[in-house]
Amino acid sequence: MHRKKKHLPRIDGDDLVEPKKITDKELSENEELDTKLIALVEMLDEKGVINEKEYRRRVAMRLHEISKAGAIRELDEDL
Repeated sequence: MHRKKKHLPRIDGDDLVEPKKITDKELSENEELDTKLIALVEMLDEKGVINEKEYRRRVAMRLHEISKAGAIRELDEDL
């Protein structure tokens, strides 16, 4: 017997990035996305799905790699 899959409500891209007013301050797309990602990571860590420290370490490494690649690309363009 097959279990019926539980469908989550569909979230359009606009729902994720539309600035919202919270306490009369309109949040930017980046502020809202950042807040949502932080909450998601905390929830996943609490449930034991991911390790928040490892996640943050990996993000830091990836950001460093991207930054470094961008700097090399700029230097290459200047030459």
